[in-house]
Amino acid sequence: MFKSVFPGLNQLMNYRRKDLSGDLGAGVIVGVMLIPQGMAYAMLTGVHPVMGLYAVTIPLLVYCLFASSRHLSVGPVAMGSLIAFTGVSSLAEPGSDAYVSYIIILTFMVGILRLMVGLLRLGFLVNFLSGAVITGFTSAAAFVIASSQLNHLLGIAVGYHDYNFQMYYEIIRQLPQVHWLTLTIGLGSIVLLVVLRRWLPRLPAPIIVVALSILVVNLFQLDQAGVRIVGEIPQGFPSFSIPPVTVEAIIQLLPIALTIAFVNFMESTSIAKVIAWKEKYKVNPNQEERAIGLANVIGSFFSSIPVTGSYSRTAANYQYGGKTILSSLFTFLLITLTLWLFTPLFYGMPTAVLAAVIIVAVYSLINFAEIKRLFHLKQADGWSALIAFVVTLLMDIVTGIVAGLLFSLVVFIWRSANPHIAELGFLTDKGVFRNVNRFPQAKTFPGILIIRIDARLYFANMGFLEEKLAELTSQREEIHTVVLDMSGVNDLDAVALDQLTEWMVHYRSRGMRMVLAGVKGPVRDLLDRAGWKEKFGEEWSYLSVTHALKALGMKLENAM
Repeated sequence: MFKSVFPGLNQLMNYRRKDLSGDLGAGVIVGVMLIPQGMAYAMLTGVHPVMGLYAVTIPLLVYCLFASSRHLSVGPVAMGSLIAFTGVSSLAEPGSDAYVSYIIILTFMVGILRLMVGLLRLGFLVNFLSGAVITGFTSAAAFVIASSQLNHLLGIAVGYHDYNFQMYYEIIRQLPQVHWLTLTIGLGSIVLLVVLRRWLPRLPAPIIVVALSILVVNLFQLDQAGVRIVGEIPQGFPSFSIPPVTVEAIIQLLPIALTIAFVNFMESTSIAKVIAWKEKYKVNPNQEERAIGLANVIGSFFSSIPVTGSYSRTAANYQYGGKTILSSLFTFLLITLTLWLFTPLFYGMPTAVLAAVIIVAVYSLINFAEIKRLFHLKQADGWSALIAFVVTLLMDIVTGIVAGLLFSLVVFIWRSANPHIAELGFLTDKGVFRNVNRFPQAKTFPGILIIRIDARLYFANMGFLEEKLAELTSQREEIHTVVLDMSGVNDLDAVALDQLTEWMVHYRSRGMRMVLAGVKGPVRDLLDRAGWKEKFGEEWSYLSVTHALKALGMKLENAM
């Protein structure tokens, strides 16, 4: 019982001393990454940068107690921060007291939703979102996140807009007002981040760039020249306060909370499962949802923004030697120490540098090559990715997700309503039945049409099957028997059952015959309950196509 409720604590109780050096090194490196990233993502959320550090104190500690993953690094992420900003900006002015209250309530609601997913064991839902939609949505969202930081990078004022294309227009319109010194600092930071990541990947590039930018700003007093800086960052641990939850706020924030919970759920679950597979241990998606849900709920009492598992930081935790959840506890200790002692050092940090950190962090999420590959493999999947990408890019994240999901649903319905149906012939040299369109050498039998159905039969696809049967029987006037290979049919609904019954009667009335082959147990049970033995006798079902043909007096060597 204890192990199932507190798997993270169980990891610590069974800790191996040999893992300490790896956990310590990875925990410190991830903590160093999190300091600028947490502050940057708080800025992206539209709140004071210190709230990004608050998000990796109490929430991270709570997660460590309940986590089943040994490597997942929990904290603010770019996607969730952007969705929060996009949604809450329509309700209050970013940075205002009302806005901050909405963000804290949103964190609480996201936590409750994810906790419910875990408690109700709904982790399996991760399997129902198309990978193509995720690809398109993620690529577009990364582009939108980067674009949303251009105002900080360029030193211009871009307000909130309902749709992304309005933001792009506003940025272009204000290009003549670019603050060139701010742009120089921002571009220089991007170049330095990229160079350090490529040539010195083991160094904490973000903290190095932040430190250099603070040094340059203080040395040359660039804040007096119009360069925007973070300013004063409160010291100490976040104070306890009850989120100001109201019914009105819940109603207003529910669509945003659902979107963040869903997107973050996908992100954290996928990366945790990948690392666990590599390290040959199991992650419980439901336990992870309970852990992250509690982290958000309790974090909302300590001024946290929404948190979830991060791709980049989890990868770093793994690559730098993290073995257990203790690495995340070392990260917690480093952030706590920073809040107590070192926040004054970040006073002169330019906001352009935080923008650069975000832009470089999300660049790797843009994946046009995968969209191109999807078109090559399966056009429907390619279109799913492209629609999610375009709608997210031009409209907003929520609309993009919905558009991608709706198109995927349409594709799914179309595929299920138009199942694969093949006319079979016999390969005499192999002794097997195959699709005559793929194997022209496959021999057919005089007067007999053999059809294989590769789908569940239900009300939506029976019309397609009927049309296909009519088309194939009309091409061969001598046909007197239709053999339906049902080996690929797992289920029938009532409409399909009635339709099959009607076909049996119809074919007999025309002096023809229809028989079934390879009927699976559940389908056979359904046909028995429908009284097929009484209606059609015993000779309507056979173990295989081969048995059906032998019963019809056919010899396989007599194939045409």
